[in-house]
Amino acid sequence: MTVTLPGLVDGAEQRLAWGNDVLRLVVAHGPDTTPRLVALWHTAETRPDLAALRCSALPVLEVALAGEGRSGTAGKRHVDGAAAQRMRLTGTDAQRRDGIGRLRLHLADEQSGLRATVHYEVADGIPVLRSWAELSAENDLQVEHVTTAAVAGLGHGGRWEDELMLWTAANPWSGEFRWSRAALAERGLYDVGMTRFHQVGSKNRISLTSTGAWSTSEHLAMGIVEDRRSGRMLAWQVASNTTWHAELGDRYGDVYLAVFGPTLLEHQWTGRLGKDYSLRTPAIDLAVVPGPAHGALEAVGAALAAHRRRIRRPHPDHRALPVVYNDFLNALMSDPTTEREIPLIEAAADLGVETFVIDAGWYDDEGGGWWDSVGAWEPSITRFPDGGLDAVIDRIKAAGMTPGLWLEPEVVGVRSPIAGQLPPEAFFQRDGVRIAEWGRYQLDLRHPAARAHLDTVVDRLVTRFGLGYLKLDYNVDTGPGTDGGTGEPAGAGLAGHGQALLDWVTAIMDRHPGLVVEGCAAGGSRTDPASGAVFPIQSLTDQQDFRAMPPIAASAPLAILPEQAGVWASTDGSMSRDDLAFSLITAMLGRVHLAGRIDTLDTRQRGTVREALAVHRRVRAAVARSTPVWPLGLPGWRDPWIVAGARDGDDLYLAVWRRDGGDDVLDLGVEGEVLFPPWAPARVGPQIRLAPHCALLLHVKGTS
Repeated sequence: MTVTLPGLVDGAEQRLAWGNDVLRLVVAHGPDTTPRLVALWHTAETRPDLAALRCSALPVLEVALAGEGRSGTAGKRHVDGAAAQRMRLTGTDAQRRDGIGRLRLHLADEQSGLRATVHYEVADGIPVLRSWAELSAENDLQVEHVTTAAVAGLGHGGRWEDELMLWTAANPWSGEFRWSRAALAERGLYDVGMTRFHQVGSKNRISLTSTGAWSTSEHLAMGIVEDRRSGRMLAWQVASNTTWHAELGDRYGDVYLAVFGPTLLEHQWTGRLGKDYSLRTPAIDLAVVPGPAHGALEAVGAALAAHRRRIRRPHPDHRALPVVYNDFLNALMSDPTTEREIPLIEAAADLGVETFVIDAGWYDDEGGGWWDSVGAWEPSITRFPDGGLDAVIDRIKAAGMTPGLWLEPEVVGVRSPIAGQLPPEAFFQRDGVRIAEWGRYQLDLRHPAARAHLDTVVDRLVTRFGLGYLKLDYNVDTGPGTDGGTGEPAGAGLAGHGQALLDWVTAIMDRHPGLVVEGCAAGGSRTDPASGAVFPIQSLTDQQDFRAMPPIAASAPLAILPEQAGVWASTDGSMSRDDLAFSLITAMLGRVHLAGRIDTLDTRQRGTVREALAVHRRVRAAVARSTPVWPLGLPGWRDPWIVAGARDGDDLYLAVWRRDGGDDVLDLGVEGEVLFPPWAPARVGPQIRLAPHCALLLHVKGTS
């Protein structure tokens, strides 16, 4: 609904107020001004002073066109685009159905011919705004950057360089989800005082950028801006499985946050518009939760969990949460044979595993030299001499488990015959040169031949072996992208391939109902919202040391739903009972990916694993509904005590780990029933005493 409010400098300007029961926004617009997002707030907060925020408000569509740049300022920041300032609101339409509110803002720039529709979406009870835009033009235009998520007015009226805190997560291989919190001044953004001299601001920015095909190999595609004065948090995530960019800068005395997909400056990207070309931006989600600070982080986790469950592709795996055994980690390590698999299959069945996955190497007839020859994905003859791989998979089925295989579909080894059979345009290339990385070429899934090849591979394997599970890995990053052999910007080619990959995975699951497709990319290098909305389960890490797993597993639920988070639980006969409990508990509030030489477990050790999996099966329905909690806060990499939990209504499940160092006693503040291990006291708390490298899984009742 559009209403005119009093007290505006320009009487022709209007304000459009919209939202749901927990989240509100106001857009100012008029015949002489671009539509601007003036405020976004939680209904539990005091309504902001809209007039005070008017000066720093940014356009609902921040966009720059080639040849134009910015207006009123200059620099590396992606705001104040000249085209953005010329856009005018030409119409709106809103609808509400099944608890979902949708608002569309139709915009036009008469000078350039640019047309756009900005989409806003909210769901009842969830304080998350999802937005994206569709751009078009009759004439040829090149977009250099564009977003629907430029939020200004942060830190208004305060000393924002010290009072605004930025949360970001480094995501190193085998040490994923490393959250840190720092004031803006600590990150290099200061109020330099130039607004007193009628300047825009410092021209500086804090930037967070992901380049290449691994969307989260350096940083998670999300962050949080916290206002220390109130404890309020504004969280963001960007639905891109390739490149993205986020920045914070100062502008007219306040701070803005702007979140993008690919850009020209950072990613060699431009978006082409014209008679036959249009553009849709990646969806960006903004979650707003009020203070106080001690509860805001968990409120962010709850909001994002509810939102992610709403937007993902439905799959029965989200509710079933079967226990998976994968033969890679600390077991066969890509060197499977019939002789090695059979004892693992028998042990897995005895332990109560429900899905058995044969990881890499099942196609290798070169004695381990397969890395640069993959692509045909035909079963090895030499590794499975008696009845072939078919006989091994039949053993898995006969043991009552669902069989699965590993694939790395996006790559073709430079020595593979497939590299010469597919047309050159089916591969990533730049300036006529096919791109190789670590002995592999990269398929471009926008090309029909590339997709047809992979469709044939997957359909053949699923049908021949009766597979119920595929693990899709991706272990190379081929740089800025591909020009497709047509001269398109490399970043545009990469973004197009990324979307084509998700479309292909979706089509696989549509074609094979019930098939579970796990997403993996060198551990957690694609733990992004776009992938999470498609893959029913994702791998978190390649970490092999079970003692290093707790900070990874405990932090993961802020970025990925627990029922989609595959967590390694490595076990073998050399481990003590406390070691086994420590490793197993790490996975019990997520998706159990049992690993290691389970065939070496003795009778007592098998009993311990069997009991852990039985406990997991009792709680997994609650895990699939839960929201995350961190009684001690998000863990550091070397914290001696780590506590993370899953809240399901009045039920709270807590995993408690004691690592090296620290005090012998932890004041948890609550008392709970010990679900695992069975040799621990039946109840513990509020103070908990654990020896180093021990862990507990607790159930606390009545905590909502």
